[in-house]
Amino acid sequence: MQADATALSKAISFGQLTSLEAMQASLGAARTHESLGAIAYMDPDKGLKAAEAMDALPTDQRLAMPFAGIPTLGKDLGGPFAGFPMAAGSRLMKRRGGLVDSDLAERFRAAGFCLFGLSTSPEFGLSLASEPAIGPIARNPLAPDLSAGGSSGGAAAAVAAGIVSIAHATDAGGSIRVPAACCGLVGLKPSRGVMPASPHFDNHLAGIATELAVCRSVRDTAAVFSALAGATRGPFPPVSLQPKHGTKLRIGVVSDTGSDLPTSAERCLVVEDAAKYLEAARHVLVPVPFTAIEAIAATSRQSFIDIVSINLADTITRFDLDVSKTERLTQAVIERGLSLSARDVWHSLNAMLMVSRNLWRLFDDIDCLLSPILSSAPLPVGSFPSDHGDTELHFHRMAAFAPLAALANASGFPAITLPFGSDSAGLPLPLQLMAPMGADHVLLQLAEQLEQDGRWQHHFPVAGLPT
Repeated sequence: MQADATALSKAISFGQLTSLEAMQASLGAARTHESLGAIAYMDPDKGLKAAEAMDALPTDQRLAMPFAGIPTLGKDLGGPFAGFPMAAGSRLMKRRGGLVDSDLAERFRAAGFCLFGLSTSPEFGLSLASEPAIGPIARNPLAPDLSAGGSSGGAAAAVAAGIVSIAHATDAGGSIRVPAACCGLVGLKPSRGVMPASPHFDNHLAGIATELAVCRSVRDTAAVFSALAGATRGPFPPVSLQPKHGTKLRIGVVSDTGSDLPTSAERCLVVEDAAKYLEAARHVLVPVPFTAIEAIAATSRQSFIDIVSINLADTITRFDLDVSKTERLTQAVIERGLSLSARDVWHSLNAMLMVSRNLWRLFDDIDCLLSPILSSAPLPVGSFPSDHGDTELHFHRMAAFAPLAALANASGFPAITLPFGSDSAGLPLPLQLMAPMGADHVLLQLAEQLEQDGRWQHHFPVAGLPT
């Protein structure tokens, strides 16, 4: 039996435990694993009341919900979820908002999720580690001296530790996939325009950002995607999702990331192992040299930097916020955003459009692209310090750790990461699959095939799940 949200949902549906008992188990696990720093804000009373309300619903209503009674966490950046004010990892925010649900939050609740807190993120999501100066520091449950990744690191730590079986996450430059890869989870960054971003569209970051979840299985990822996707009402046209393909797909294989941003041999080899596994499943391999995507990957990273810089600068000035209350790195990013001219921003947005066009051309000859997602094992806590103003150094560190992460954000293409085995230290060996716009189900199909090999096993049980 897979230890995941689907299994927990079935246990609740079959009467093995109530929603309230599942919530009590998650709250207990949150206390047990408090040192991981996965949770930035918790309201046990709201969680217990939500679970009690779920138990009080008629059976037919609960059975219609794919995740009825499942305890979960929102991210302290994104949403928002009514009743859970966000700080975005910053002393500046003072737990603002949380007055109304976003469209996505409404769908989370309609799917049956019971929220009891918000997971840790770095200040304004500016890092691939989740270690805000205000705390807590999100640590990797598999090795607490290592980072859980960012910016959805708290969510990934909570799910990997079994505090919750699934958690809300966001991705503007790898922020779902990098933490999932660090913690041995499945993370899907959906196609641009598939997930709702309203009623306020200022959190979609010119289209590079989207929201979904970090999960313990591909089936959970598919189920939460199905529950939340579609009918977004802007800001982009509706995306036509492709059905699953037949048995034979053309798999482009990028097995390294070049000499400037190299990936370790072990993490390149797992891509080759996964390619052989897919070839044995009757898919066709198509070697793709890193040089074919090197330039557009670099442009993607630059577009990400420009967009987050100008967005943060606009947010600070529009609401007349006190910059002195932010971390030094955040201040430097704001300064960078303020220094960008209209021409700079326009150039960056146009360059991002060309990324999408050129990536589409690559997919004329392939159906999916298989590549590394992380260049190394999860990094030690403190590897992405925010007490300095060198933005070039900071963003280079991010690029060096996840060289191809931003490519999916700039292009709008869907991408999924999942572990395919473990290294000598027991840490996950993750890989990334990317497909054209609307081919999210194709990615889920391939990820499910890879998962079936059973090369990765979770280290922690799910709180409340009967054994």
